[in-house]
Amino acid sequence: MNHELSPGEIPAEAPEPVNDEWRENLNVHLICNDCKEFPPNIYEDHQSGDTLCDTCGLVLQARGIDTRAEWRTFANDDQGNDDPSRVGDAPNPLLNGNQLETSIAFGDGSLRSKELHRAQNKTSSDKNNKGLLQAFKQIGSYCDSVQLPPIVSDGAKHIYKDADESKLFKGKSQEALIAGCIFISCRRNNFPRTFREVYQLTKVSKKDIGKVFKMLEKFLQDKSRRSQPVVTIANGVSCIFCVSSTVTDSRIGLVGMNEEYKATQTTDPSQLCDRYCFLLGLDFACTNLAKDIAEQMSASGALAGRSPVSAAAVSIYMASHLLGVPKSAAEVSTKIKVSDSTIKNAYKSLYKLREQLVSAEWREQKGAKLDKLPVP
Repeated sequence: MNHELSPGEIPAEAPEPVNDEWRENLNVHLICNDCKEFPPNIYEDHQSGDTLCDTCGLVLQARGIDTRAEWRTFANDDQGNDDPSRVGDAPNPLLNGNQLETSIAFGDGSLRSKELHRAQNKTSSDKNNKGLLQAFKQIGSYCDSVQLPPIVSDGAKHIYKDADESKLFKGKSQEALIAGCIFISCRRNNFPRTFREVYQLTKVSKKDIGKVFKMLEKFLQDKSRRSQPVVTIANGVSCIFCVSSTVTDSRIGLVGMNEEYKATQTTDPSQLCDRYCFLLGLDFACTNLAKDIAEQMSASGALAGRSPVSAAAVSIYMASHLLGVPKSAAEVSTKIKVSDSTIKNAYKSLYKLREQLVSAEWREQKGAKLDKLPVP
């Protein structure tokens, strides 16, 4: 019920809301027991980790933790400018040694400093790590140039490290070994690339890639037969699993190391359809139909002995016509790097099996019409 004020009456003030929320008492101060000055004259010595009273020198707290950033500068001759640089990188599990070495700088540039620097490089330089770093940098640049995910790059680096430590590939070209590692890592992580694509990337002949690929597969199969733990790296954290465990999910960014190796099979044409349909600008439905045709083709044995790239190209060619977004053989040939005559010859064989390759679900429910296929 509303209360009406009489003339001249002063309204009562509303009571303040009670706040029961806990709050920290910010009025607590650290005061020297001897001086008892307020405000306290406290000095924090970061070098010794002590908190002292700056008036009388009493140590109020010992072994304090410095929470500031660990910026340091070693540029004594940087013309007076501040050149902060952070501490070294975390240890890389792909390299050898503890990687916590200290190097002697040139200092004032005198002859004595240069001699000390040169002497330390001769005695403590790890040539093996330098070679690995150079190879890892090359693998990373190759994978980045074709937009391969980090799991492929890291997997190729680990395969290269194992092959380098085995001493079984002495005399082989480093470029060929890198190309073989990238090829195997792409297959193992479900991002397959053909020999031709790896050749275009690394400029290593397909013959040399094939030789190194067979040697690497044999080496990895022999290595997987030995009983050893699996070391898996996830975002820089090492974990150990039993030897039977494998890493199959590439979406979470795991890099499997020393896991049980399974020999790679010939690339399935359906695995290539996603990337090729994207290059041709085809939609999701056309991609799925092309993959279904490629799977039916592999199951029925049609085009047996043909290249997976050719099989994927002709599957995409058929799917585009079935769904009314036709791509000519010349357009498919330009993007997939397969001659249009190869596509047309393979299409002649598939046209006879069109009812077997295109399922009834696609024809009755999803709009795939066989009468739209061009007659060869």
